[in-house]
Amino acid sequence: MRIGFKLIAEAYSPTEIVAQAVKAEEAGFDFVEVSDHFHPWVSEHEHSGFAFSMLAAIAARTSRLELATGVTCPFIRYHPAIVAQAAATTALLSDGRFTLGVGAGERLNEHVVGQGWPAATTRHEMLREALEIIRLLWSGGYQSYDGKHLRLEDARVFDLPDELPGIAVAAGGTEAARLAGELGDALFVTEPRPDLIDEFVKAGGSGPRYAEVPLAWAPSVDEAAESARRLFRFGVTGWPVQSELPNPLNFDAATELVTAEHMRDQFGCGPDVRRHLEVATQYADAGYDHLALINAGPDMDGFFDFFRTDLGPALRSADAQGN
Repeated sequence: MRIGFKLIAEAYSPTEIVAQAVKAEEAGFDFVEVSDHFHPWVSEHEHSGFAFSMLAAIAARTSRLELATGVTCPFIRYHPAIVAQAAATTALLSDGRFTLGVGAGERLNEHVVGQGWPAATTRHEMLREALEIIRLLWSGGYQSYDGKHLRLEDARVFDLPDELPGIAVAAGGTEAARLAGELGDALFVTEPRPDLIDEFVKAGGSGPRYAEVPLAWAPSVDEAAESARRLFRFGVTGWPVQSELPNPLNFDAATELVTAEHMRDQFGCGPDVRRHLEVATQYADAGYDHLALINAGPDMDGFFDFFRTDLGPALRSADAQGN
């Protein structure tokens, strides 16, 4: 099992995100993944730095920590040619430590360029074409592509690493999981669903299986749950809502009735390592082998200390016993 840390770029400034990544490496995490958003989710967040700039800075300040986007939508706001170039450059700057996480995106971030927001079926078609374009450009030379939705004209990515980045495809349903198996190198999820792994494998997938694990560390359960409500209440709305609302004010309205008690049900809240381990092992038991731990608690340094002394050793011990 590889244990990673989720960098919440909507809740912290770009400089703090880079500092957290450095601390994550020092605390013993294997990788970090950073969200790639234009807007934050809710009004309390107040940040949303450019993911690839932060990754470049993290690469320069760390030595062994693996990096990933969690995740990038490679169409509408970006053209896939730009994503192919950005990912290749990040892989070079990190000495091969980068994985490109991709997904079908959210209206929250993609509508800002004025190109509309397609239906879900169209977005999956566009994601497929975007992955084909990225793979094409990574094969070297000048390339063109004429798809149903996306086009590429006489383009070449000049700086390519000897070992290309892996591509982890986010899936909230079976169709996306099959796409991950067909065109991706890894699967990326936010729920402990073994059925998504089944579809990934059936479609030919054999690589890593990433999952985000919802935790909130604080000296008390109540403090942790309230912090999770403030920072992560958007997560309880479900993917049909998360993908469709256009700005933080809409998410504030949609989550007005979410309470700290709701968060206690979904997050590992408080200081008890047993509760955090219980939540994390749901994902490991479902078959996920790259766990990206979220800390929605109010004290990031406290969480890193907790991981270093308690949670990290407990997770690695549980993994060793399971194997």
